[in-house]
Amino acid sequence: MMRDERNIMPRDDRRILRRRPGSGRAVLLAIVAFAPWCFPQPPQTPIVQQLTFEPYHASGIYDVGETVGWIVTPGPVPPTYAYKWTIRRNNAVALKEGKLDLSSGNDKIEIKSDQPGMIYVAIEPYAKLDSLAGANAADSPKPETNAEAGYVGGNTGRNNGLYAVGAAVAPTMIGLSTPRPADFDTFWESKLAEQAKIPIHAELTPVETDVPDVELSVFALDALGSKAHGYVAHPNKEGKFPAVIQLQYAGVYALNARGNAMRASQGWLVLNVDSHDKLPSDASGGIPRNYQTIGNNDREKSYFLNMYLRDSRVLDYLLTRPDWDGKTIVLTGGSMGGQQSLMLAGLRPEKITAVLVCVPAGADTNGDLHGRKAGYPNWTSTDADVMNTALYFDTVNFASRIKAPVMAGMGFIDTISPPAGIWTALNQIPGAKETLPMIESEHDNLTPQKGRACPARTREILDLIVKGGEFKPSVVKPEQ
Repeated sequence: MMRDERNIMPRDDRRILRRRPGSGRAVLLAIVAFAPWCFPQPPQTPIVQQLTFEPYHASGIYDVGETVGWIVTPGPVPPTYAYKWTIRRNNAVALKEGKLDLSSGNDKIEIKSDQPGMIYVAIEPYAKLDSLAGANAADSPKPETNAEAGYVGGNTGRNNGLYAVGAAVAPTMIGLSTPRPADFDTFWESKLAEQAKIPIHAELTPVETDVPDVELSVFALDALGSKAHGYVAHPNKEGKFPAVIQLQYAGVYALNARGNAMRASQGWLVLNVDSHDKLPSDASGGIPRNYQTIGNNDREKSYFLNMYLRDSRVLDYLLTRPDWDGKTIVLTGGSMGGQQSLMLAGLRPEKITAVLVCVPAGADTNGDLHGRKAGYPNWTSTDADVMNTALYFDTVNFASRIKAPVMAGMGFIDTISPPAGIWTALNQIPGAKETLPMIESEHDNLTPQKGRACPARTREILDLIVKGGEFKPSVVKPEQ
Protein backbone atom coordinates (compact mmCIF):
# COMPACT_ATOMS: atom_id res chain seq x y z
CA MET A 1 0.00 0.00 0.00
CA MET A 2 1.22 3.47 -0.89
CA ARG A 3 2.09 5.43 2.22
CA ASP A 4 0.81 8.95 2.76
CA GLU A 5 3.17 11.39 1.05
CA ARG A 6 3.46 13.29 4.34
CA ASN A 7 5.32 10.34 5.78
CA ILE A 8 7.59 9.54 2.86
CA MET A 9 8.51 12.93 1.48
CA PRO A 10 10.49 15.80 3.00
CA ARG A 11 8.61 18.27 5.11
CA ASP A 12 8.41 21.91 4.10
CA ASP A 13 10.74 24.32 5.85
CA ARG A 14 8.12 27.01 5.73
CA ARG A 15 8.11 29.51 8.56
CA ILE A 16 4.69 30.28 9.91
CA LEU A 17 3.84 33.95 10.10
CA ARG A 18 0.99 35.18 12.24
CA ARG A 19 -0.18 38.70 12.89
CA ARG A 20 -0.59 40.20 16.30
CA PRO A 21 -4.08 41.53 16.85
CA GLY A 22 -4.22 45.12 15.74
CA SER A 23 -0.74 45.02 14.25
CA GLY A 24 0.45 44.89 10.69
CA ARG A 25 3.76 43.41 11.72
CA ALA A 26 4.44 39.74 11.08
CA VAL A 27 5.79 37.67 13.94
CA LEU A 28 8.01 34.71 13.19
CA LEU A 29 6.75 31.74 15.15
CA ALA A 30 8.16 28.52 13.83
CA ILE A 31 10.67 26.44 12.06
CA VAL A 32 14.26 27.65 11.58
CA ALA A 33 15.71 25.97 8.53
CA PHE A 34 19.33 25.62 7.55
CA ALA A 35 18.48 26.80 4.03
CA PRO A 36 15.26 27.88 2.31
CA TRP A 37 15.86 25.51 -0.61
CA CYS A 38 16.49 22.33 1.35
CA PHE A 39 14.21 19.99 3.22
CA PRO A 40 15.05 20.28 6.93
CA GLN A 41 13.63 17.93 9.49
CA PRO A 42 12.46 18.26 13.07
CA PRO A 43 15.03 17.30 15.72
CA GLN A 44 15.49 13.55 15.86
CA THR A 45 16.31 11.29 18.77
CA PRO A 46 19.79 9.82 18.19
CA ILE A 47 19.46 6.35 16.69
CA VAL A 48 21.55 3.57 18.16
CA GLN A 49 24.26 2.35 15.78
CA GLN A 50 25.38 -1.23 16.39
CA LEU A 51 27.14 -1.71 13.06
CA THR A 52 29.53 0.29 10.89
CA PHE A 53 30.40 -0.37 7.26
CA GLU A 54 33.59 0.42 5.37
CA PRO A 55 33.21 0.07 1.59
CA TYR A 56 36.00 -1.47 -0.47
CA HIS A 57 35.83 1.67 -2.64
CA ALA A 58 35.30 4.91 -0.76
CA SER A 59 33.42 6.34 -3.73
CA GLY A 60 30.91 3.49 -3.72
CA ILE A 61 31.49 3.10 -7.47
CA TYR A 62 32.90 -0.03 -9.12
CA ASP A 63 33.59 -1.41 -12.59
CA VAL A 64 31.99 -4.55 -13.95
CA GLY A 65 34.08 -7.51 -12.81
CA GLU A 66 35.27 -5.90 -9.58
CA THR A 67 34.33 -7.21 -6.16
CA VAL A 68 31.83 -4.97 -4.42
CA GLY A 69 32.07 -5.19 -0.67
CA TRP A 70 32.08 -3.80 2.85
CA ILE A 71 33.97 -4.57 6.05
CA VAL A 72 31.42 -4.75 8.87
CA THR A 73 32.47 -3.97 12.44
CA PRO A 74 30.55 -3.46 15.67
CA GLY A 75 29.99 -0.02 16.98
CA PRO A 76 29.86 2.41 18.39
CA VAL A 77 27.30 0.53 20.52
CA PRO A 78 28.02 -3.20 21.06
CA PRO A 79 25.59 -5.32 19.02
CA THR A 80 22.65 -6.81 20.87
CA TYR A 81 21.08 -8.46 17.81
CA ALA A 82 22.04 -11.16 15.34
CA TYR A 83 21.94 -9.93 11.75
CA LYS A 84 21.27 -11.45 8.35
CA TRP A 85 21.91 -9.79 5.01
CA THR A 86 20.60 -9.95 1.45
CA ILE A 87 22.33 -8.49 -1.60
CA ARG A 88 19.95 -7.34 -4.32
CA ARG A 89 20.60 -5.91 -7.77
CA ASN A 90 18.69 -2.65 -8.13
CA ASN A 91 16.96 -3.54 -4.85
CA ALA A 92 14.86 -6.08 -6.75
CA VAL A 93 16.77 -9.22 -7.75
CA ALA A 94 18.22 -11.23 -4.86
CA LEU A 95 21.80 -12.27 -5.61
CA LYS A 96 23.26 -13.54 -2.35
CA GLU A 97 22.43 -13.81 1.32
CA GLY A 98 24.10 -14.72 4.59
CA LYS A 99 24.47 -13.95 8.28
CA LEU A 100 26.97 -11.70 10.01
CA ASP A 101 29.57 -13.32 12.24
CA LEU A 102 31.32 -10.67 14.32
CA SER A 103 32.96 -13.12 16.73
CA SER A 104 36.42 -12.31 15.36
CA GLY A 105 35.80 -8.57 15.53
CA ASN A 106 34.52 -7.99 12.01
CA ASP A 107 32.98 -9.65 8.98
CA LYS A 108 32.55 -8.82 5.33
CA ILE A 109 29.75 -8.67 2.80
CA GLU A 110 30.85 -8.92 -0.80
CA ILE A 111 29.90 -10.00 -4.29
CA LYS A 112 31.57 -9.90 -7.67
CA SER A 113 29.80 -7.49 -10.00
CA ASP A 114 28.77 -8.85 -13.37
CA GLN A 115 26.72 -6.09 -15.00
CA PRO A 116 25.94 -2.37 -14.73
CA GLY A 117 23.44 -1.48 -12.03
CA MET A 118 23.01 -0.60 -8.39
CA ILE A 119 23.80 -2.98 -5.56
CA TYR A 120 21.57 -2.72 -2.49
CA VAL A 121 22.27 -4.70 0.67
CA ALA A 122 19.65 -5.02 3.39
CA ILE A 123 21.09 -5.97 6.79
CA GLU A 124 18.36 -6.75 9.29
CA PRO A 125 18.18 -8.16 12.80
CA TYR A 126 16.53 -11.56 13.14
CA ALA A 127 17.01 -12.33 16.84
CA LYS A 128 18.25 -10.81 20.07
CA LEU A 129 21.62 -12.14 21.12
CA ASP A 130 20.46 -12.99 24.62
CA SER A 131 17.78 -15.24 23.14
CA LEU A 132 20.51 -17.12 21.26
CA ALA A 133 22.68 -17.69 24.31
CA GLY A 134 23.11 -21.40 24.92
CA ALA A 135 20.99 -22.36 21.92
CA ASN A 136 22.21 -24.78 19.29
CA ALA A 137 21.22 -25.06 15.66
CA ALA A 138 18.43 -27.47 16.50
CA ASP A 139 16.68 -25.32 19.07
CA SER A 140 17.59 -21.76 18.07
CA PRO A 141 14.64 -19.40 18.44
CA LYS A 142 12.30 -18.65 15.60
CA PRO A 143 13.29 -15.41 13.86
CA GLU A 144 11.16 -12.46 14.93
CA THR A 145 9.90 -9.65 12.76
CA ASN A 146 11.06 -6.14 13.55
CA ALA A 147 7.62 -5.26 14.88
CA GLU A 148 7.41 -8.32 17.12
CA ALA A 149 10.88 -7.87 18.57
CA GLY A 150 10.84 -4.10 18.93
CA TYR A 151 14.21 -3.74 17.22
CA VAL A 152 15.71 -0.25 17.29
CA GLY A 153 18.65 1.45 15.65
CA GLY A 154 19.83 1.10 12.07
CA ASN A 155 21.04 3.58 9.48
CA THR A 156 17.96 3.96 7.25
CA GLY A 157 16.21 6.57 9.39
CA ARG A 158 13.44 4.23 10.49
CA ASN A 159 14.80 3.25 13.92
CA ASN A 160 13.68 -0.36 13.41
CA GLY A 161 17.09 -2.03 13.43
CA LEU A 162 17.42 -2.06 9.64
CA TYR A 163 20.74 -1.19 7.99
CA ALA A 164 21.42 -0.78 4.30
CA VAL A 165 24.47 -0.13 2.15
CA GLY A 166 24.64 0.57 -1.55
CA ALA A 167 27.07 0.67 -4.43
CA ALA A 168 27.05 1.51 -8.12
CA VAL A 169 28.50 -0.77 -10.77
CA ALA A 170 29.40 1.03 -14.02
CA PRO A 171 26.46 3.39 -13.41
CA THR A 172 27.00 5.43 -16.57
CA MET A 173 26.21 2.26 -18.51
CA ILE A 174 22.74 1.76 -16.98
CA GLY A 175 20.29 1.98 -19.87
CA LEU A 176 16.55 2.26 -20.36
CA SER A 177 14.51 -0.57 -18.93
CA THR A 178 11.61 0.21 -21.28
CA PRO A 179 11.63 1.81 -24.74
CA ARG A 180 10.45 5.41 -25.04
CA PRO A 181 6.93 5.56 -26.55
CA ALA A 182 7.07 6.27 -30.28
CA ASP A 183 4.46 9.04 -29.96
CA PHE A 184 5.94 10.62 -26.82
CA ASP A 185 7.03 13.84 -28.53
CA THR A 186 3.82 14.08 -30.54
CA PHE A 187 1.69 13.71 -27.44
CA TRP A 188 3.45 16.48 -25.55
CA GLU A 189 3.74 18.80 -28.54
CA SER A 190 -0.02 18.55 -29.00
CA LYS A 191 -0.62 19.42 -25.35
CA LEU A 192 1.69 22.44 -25.49
CA ALA A 193 -0.04 23.59 -28.68
CA GLU A 194 -3.44 23.35 -26.98
CA GLN A 195 -2.19 25.28 -23.98
CA ALA A 196 -0.61 27.95 -26.17
CA LYS A 197 -4.10 28.87 -27.40
CA ILE A 198 -5.12 29.83 -23.86
CA PRO A 199 -4.15 33.36 -22.71
CA ILE A 200 -2.00 33.35 -19.59
CA HIS A 201 -4.20 35.94 -17.87
CA ALA A 202 -1.78 36.47 -14.99
CA GLU A 203 -3.33 37.65 -11.72
CA LEU A 204 -0.92 39.00 -9.09
CA THR A 205 -1.84 39.64 -5.47
CA PRO A 206 0.75 41.44 -3.33
CA VAL A 207 1.79 39.69 -0.11
CA GLU A 208 3.40 41.43 2.85
CA THR A 209 6.88 40.22 3.78
CA ASP A 210 9.30 41.14 6.53
CA VAL A 211 12.27 40.68 4.18
CA PRO A 212 13.46 44.18 3.30
CA ASP A 213 13.73 45.47 -0.26
CA VAL A 214 11.77 42.57 -1.76
CA GLU A 215 8.42 42.54 -3.52
CA LEU A 216 6.39 39.35 -3.00
CA SER A 217 3.14 38.33 -4.71
CA VAL A 218 0.88 35.36 -5.23
CA PHE A 219 0.34 34.52 -8.88
CA ALA A 220 -2.48 32.67 -10.63
CA LEU A 221 -2.24 31.74 -14.31
CA ASP A 222 -4.69 30.10 -16.69
CA ALA A 223 -3.42 26.75 -17.98
CA LEU A 224 -4.93 23.92 -19.99
CA GLY A 225 -7.48 22.27 -17.71
CA SER A 226 -6.48 24.08 -14.50
CA LYS A 227 -4.78 27.10 -12.98
CA ALA A 228 -1.12 27.44 -12.01
CA HIS A 229 -0.40 29.04 -8.64
CA GLY A 230 2.61 30.06 -6.62
CA TYR A 231 4.70 32.89 -5.27
CA VAL A 232 6.79 35.33 -7.27
CA ALA A 233 9.43 37.45 -5.56
CA HIS A 234 12.04 39.90 -6.84
CA PRO A 235 14.26 42.71 -5.57
CA ASN A 236 12.26 45.88 -5.06
CA LYS A 237 14.29 47.99 -7.45
CA GLU A 238 14.64 48.75 -11.12
CA GLY A 239 16.52 46.16 -13.12
CA LYS A 240 16.45 42.79 -14.80
CA PHE A 241 17.22 39.67 -12.80
CA PRO A 242 18.20 36.05 -13.38
CA ALA A 243 15.29 33.71 -12.68
CA VAL A 244 14.93 30.53 -10.68
CA ILE A 245 11.85 28.31 -10.82
CA GLN A 246 11.38 26.20 -7.70
CA LEU A 247 9.35 22.99 -8.15
CA GLN A 248 7.85 21.19 -5.17
CA TYR A 249 8.31 17.80 -3.56
CA ALA A 250 5.35 15.44 -3.07
CA GLY A 251 2.51 16.16 -0.73
CA VAL A 252 -0.10 18.86 -0.17
CA TYR A 253 1.05 21.82 1.91
CA ALA A 254 1.52 25.59 2.00
CA LEU A 255 4.63 26.91 0.27
CA ASN A 256 7.51 28.75 1.89
CA ALA A 257 6.78 32.38 1.05
CA ARG A 258 9.54 33.78 3.25
CA GLY A 259 12.13 31.48 1.72
CA ASN A 260 11.21 32.90 -1.68
CA ALA A 261 11.64 36.44 -0.41
CA MET A 262 15.01 35.57 1.12
CA ARG A 263 16.23 34.15 -2.19
CA ALA A 264 14.96 37.21 -4.04
CA SER A 265 16.91 39.43 -1.66
CA GLN A 266 20.06 37.86 -3.10
CA GLY A 267 19.24 39.17 -6.57
CA TRP A 268 16.92 36.50 -8.01
CA LEU A 269 13.57 36.67 -9.71
CA VAL A 270 11.95 33.71 -7.95
CA LEU A 271 8.90 31.72 -9.00
CA ASN A 272 7.87 29.03 -6.51
CA VAL A 273 5.29 26.77 -8.14
CA ASP A 274 2.60 24.92 -6.23
CA SER A 275 2.26 21.38 -7.58
CA HIS A 276 -1.52 21.65 -7.28
CA ASP A 277 -4.36 23.86 -8.45
CA LYS A 278 -4.67 25.73 -5.15
CA LEU A 279 -3.48 28.87 -3.42
CA PRO A 280 0.15 28.48 -2.34
CA SER A 281 -0.78 29.67 1.17
CA ASP A 282 -3.41 26.94 1.52
CA ALA A 283 -2.19 23.85 3.35
CA SER A 284 -4.81 21.55 1.81
CA GLY A 285 -6.89 23.16 -0.94
CA GLY A 286 -9.19 20.15 -1.01
CA ILE A 287 -6.52 18.17 -2.88
CA PRO A 288 -6.79 14.39 -2.32
CA ARG A 289 -3.80 12.97 -0.45
CA ASN A 290 -3.63 10.12 -2.96
CA TYR A 291 -3.53 12.50 -5.93
CA GLN A 292 -0.72 10.51 -7.58
CA THR A 293 -3.17 7.64 -8.20
CA ILE A 294 -5.76 9.79 -9.99
CA GLY A 295 -6.08 8.87 -13.66
CA ASN A 296 -2.92 6.79 -13.57
CA ASN A 297 -4.26 4.36 -16.20
CA ASP A 298 -4.97 7.03 -18.84
CA ARG A 299 -2.48 9.63 -20.09
CA GLU A 300 -5.35 12.05 -20.79
CA LYS A 301 -6.58 11.85 -17.19
CA SER A 302 -3.37 11.46 -15.20
CA TYR A 303 -3.00 13.97 -12.37
CA PHE A 304 0.54 14.57 -13.60
CA LEU A 305 -0.68 15.82 -16.99
CA ASN A 306 -2.09 19.04 -15.57
CA MET A 307 0.75 19.31 -13.06
CA TYR A 308 3.33 19.24 -15.84
CA LEU A 309 1.31 21.65 -17.99
CA ARG A 310 1.05 24.07 -15.06
CA ASP A 311 4.82 23.99 -14.71
CA SER A 312 5.15 24.82 -18.40
CA ARG A 313 2.63 27.64 -18.07
CA VAL A 314 4.73 29.21 -15.30
CA LEU A 315 7.67 29.21 -17.70
CA ASP A 316 5.43 30.90 -20.31
CA TYR A 317 4.63 33.58 -17.79
CA LEU A 318 8.25 34.09 -16.78
CA LEU A 319 9.20 34.73 -20.39
CA THR A 320 6.76 37.68 -20.48
CA ARG A 321 8.09 39.43 -17.39
CA PRO A 322 10.03 42.63 -18.11
CA ASP A 323 12.19 42.15 -14.99
CA TRP A 324 13.66 38.85 -16.24
CA ASP A 325 17.20 39.28 -17.56
CA GLY A 326 16.32 37.47 -20.80
CA LYS A 327 18.95 34.77 -20.50
CA THR A 328 19.03 32.95 -17.14
CA ILE A 329 16.45 30.39 -15.99
CA VAL A 330 17.40 27.80 -13.38
CA LEU A 331 15.09 24.91 -12.48
CA THR A 332 15.48 23.35 -9.06
CA GLY A 333 13.69 20.98 -6.72
CA GLY A 334 13.95 17.84 -4.65
CA SER A 335 12.15 14.52 -4.93
CA MET A 336 8.94 15.21 -6.92
CA GLY A 337 10.29 18.75 -7.41
CA GLY A 338 13.34 17.19 -9.04
CA GLN A 339 11.01 15.09 -11.15
CA GLN A 340 9.19 18.21 -12.35
CA SER A 341 12.48 20.03 -12.94
CA LEU A 342 13.85 17.30 -15.22
CA MET A 343 10.51 17.09 -16.98
CA LEU A 344 10.31 20.83 -17.65
CA ALA A 345 13.92 20.98 -18.80
CA GLY A 346 13.10 18.31 -21.38
CA LEU A 347 9.66 19.58 -22.30
CA ARG A 348 10.88 23.17 -22.80
CA PRO A 349 14.63 22.86 -23.43
CA GLU A 350 15.09 26.04 -25.41
CA LYS A 351 15.25 28.50 -22.51
CA ILE A 352 16.69 26.61 -19.54
CA THR A 353 20.15 27.60 -18.24
CA ALA A 354 20.71 24.98 -15.55
CA VAL A 355 18.89 22.18 -13.72
CA LEU A 356 19.75 21.51 -10.07
CA VAL A 357 17.96 18.54 -8.51
CA CYS A 358 18.27 16.44 -5.38
CA VAL A 359 16.99 12.85 -5.21
CA PRO A 360 14.61 13.38 -8.14
CA ALA A 361 11.61 11.04 -8.18
CA GLY A 362 9.58 9.73 -11.11
CA ALA A 363 12.33 7.87 -12.98
CA ASP A 364 12.18 4.34 -14.36
CA THR A 365 8.51 3.92 -13.49
CA ASN A 366 8.36 0.55 -15.29
CA GLY A 367 11.41 -0.73 -13.42
CA ASP A 368 9.46 -3.33 -11.43
CA LEU A 369 8.81 -5.16 -14.69
CA HIS A 370 12.51 -5.35 -15.50
CA GLY A 371 14.39 -6.29 -12.35
CA ARG A 372 14.58 -2.79 -10.85
CA LYS A 373 12.70 -1.54 -7.82
CA ALA A 374 10.65 1.47 -8.85
CA GLY A 375 9.93 4.32 -6.47
CA TYR A 376 7.57 7.26 -6.17
CA PRO A 377 4.90 7.69 -7.56
CA ASN A 378 4.76 3.91 -6.93
CA TRP A 379 2.40 3.15 -9.78
CA THR A 380 1.01 -0.39 -9.86
CA SER A 381 3.26 -2.58 -11.98
CA THR A 382 0.65 -5.33 -12.39
CA ASP A 383 -1.67 -3.05 -14.39
CA ALA A 384 -0.57 -2.80 -18.02
CA ASP A 385 -2.56 0.41 -18.61
CA VAL A 386 -0.93 2.08 -15.61
CA MET A 387 2.54 1.06 -16.76
CA ASN A 388 1.91 2.33 -20.29
CA THR A 389 0.53 5.63 -18.97
CA ALA A 390 3.51 6.06 -16.65
CA LEU A 391 5.92 6.22 -19.58
CA TYR A 392 4.48 9.57 -20.67
CA PHE A 393 5.35 11.13 -17.29
CA ASP A 394 8.65 9.34 -16.60
CA THR A 395 11.68 11.62 -16.38
CA VAL A 396 13.83 9.16 -18.34
CA ASN A 397 11.73 9.91 -21.42
CA PHE A 398 12.15 13.68 -21.09
CA ALA A 399 15.87 13.47 -20.36
CA SER A 400 17.11 12.99 -23.92
CA ARG A 401 15.63 16.39 -24.82
CA ILE A 402 17.47 18.31 -22.06
CA LYS A 403 20.05 20.79 -23.33
CA ALA A 404 20.99 22.59 -20.12
CA PRO A 405 23.74 21.40 -17.77
CA VAL A 406 22.39 19.29 -14.92
CA MET A 407 23.49 18.65 -11.34
CA ALA A 408 21.77 15.70 -9.68
CA GLY A 409 22.26 14.10 -6.29
CA MET A 410 21.17 10.57 -5.46
CA GLY A 411 21.21 8.44 -2.34
CA PHE A 412 22.66 4.98 -2.83
CA ILE A 413 20.21 3.41 -0.38
CA ASP A 414 17.25 5.58 -1.39
CA THR A 415 14.04 3.53 -1.66
CA ILE A 416 11.76 6.45 -2.60
CA SER A 417 13.85 7.81 -5.48
CA PRO A 418 15.93 4.72 -6.32
CA PRO A 419 19.37 5.61 -7.68
CA ALA A 420 19.16 3.17 -10.61
CA GLY A 421 16.34 5.26 -12.06
CA ILE A 422 18.20 8.53 -11.52
CA TRP A 423 21.30 7.18 -13.26
CA THR A 424 19.07 5.95 -16.09
CA ALA A 425 17.64 9.43 -16.59
CA LEU A 426 21.04 11.11 -16.40
CA ASN A 427 22.46 8.68 -18.92
CA GLN A 428 19.87 9.83 -21.47
CA ILE A 429 20.96 13.47 -21.19
CA PRO A 430 23.27 14.24 -24.12
CA GLY A 431 24.92 17.28 -22.55
CA ALA A 432 26.98 18.05 -19.49
CA LYS A 433 25.90 16.72 -16.12
CA GLU A 434 27.34 16.55 -12.64
CA THR A 435 26.46 13.56 -10.51
CA LEU A 436 26.56 13.77 -6.75
CA PRO A 437 26.50 10.27 -5.22
CA MET A 438 25.59 10.20 -1.53
CA ILE A 439 26.51 6.65 -0.73
CA GLU A 440 25.11 6.50 2.82
CA SER A 441 21.89 8.39 2.18
CA GLU A 442 18.31 7.17 2.11
CA HIS A 443 15.69 9.67 0.95
CA ASP A 444 16.33 13.11 2.40
CA ASN A 445 13.34 13.03 4.74
CA LEU A 446 14.65 9.81 6.32
CA THR A 447 18.36 10.58 6.63
CA PRO A 448 18.59 14.36 6.14
CA GLN A 449 22.02 14.65 7.75
CA LYS A 450 23.48 12.28 5.14
CA GLY A 451 21.98 14.11 2.19
CA ARG A 452 23.11 17.66 2.92
CA ALA A 453 25.78 17.63 0.24
CA CYS A 454 23.16 18.10 -2.47
CA PRO A 455 21.39 21.21 -1.15
CA ALA A 456 24.81 22.61 -0.25
CA ARG A 457 25.99 22.12 -3.83
CA THR A 458 22.73 23.61 -5.11
CA ARG A 459 23.29 26.75 -3.06
CA GLU A 460 26.87 26.98 -4.25
CA ILE A 461 25.83 26.85 -7.91
CA LEU A 462 22.98 29.31 -7.42
CA ASP A 463 25.34 31.75 -5.72
CA LEU A 464 27.72 31.42 -8.67
CA ILE A 465 25.02 32.02 -11.28
CA VAL A 466 23.39 35.01 -9.56
CA LYS A 467 26.78 36.74 -9.54
CA GLY A 468 27.11 36.29 -13.30
CA GLY A 469 29.09 33.04 -13.28
CA GLU A 470 28.49 30.02 -15.47
CA PHE A 471 27.69 26.59 -14.13
CA LYS A 472 30.11 24.09 -15.63
CA PRO A 473 29.39 20.60 -14.26
CA SER A 474 32.26 18.96 -12.42
CA VAL A 475 33.13 15.48 -13.57
CA VAL A 476 34.14 13.71 -10.39
CA LYS A 477 36.49 10.79 -10.87
CA PRO A 478 35.62 7.93 -8.55
CA GLU A 479 38.00 7.47 -5.66
CA GLN A 480 39.16 3.88 -5.70
